[in-house]
Amino acid sequence: MPGKLTRDRHEGLMTRMAETLGADLDAAELRGALPPEMREDMLQACTGCSDPTACGHWLATHDRAEAAPGYCRNGDLLARLAAE
Repeated sequence: MPGKLTRDRHEGLMTRMAETLGADLDAAELRGALPPEMREDMLQACTGCSDPTACGHWLATHDRAEAAPGYCRNGDLLARLAAE
């Protein structure tokens, strides 16, 4: 299980990625499109990323994007949530 610092770092990256793609995770939870346990699964997937530094660099160069980079473990789900 990842430590708090790792979880916090990846939670920040995941939230920024969602915002960059136009997905509001809190709103998705409220409308029932993102059950809390799924959000936790997303965070677990994110903490398994082998290169969070690349993610941070990608996010630093993109204010908005249609799709996450190919290595994003949550890219497809985030795109779906953004489209809803």
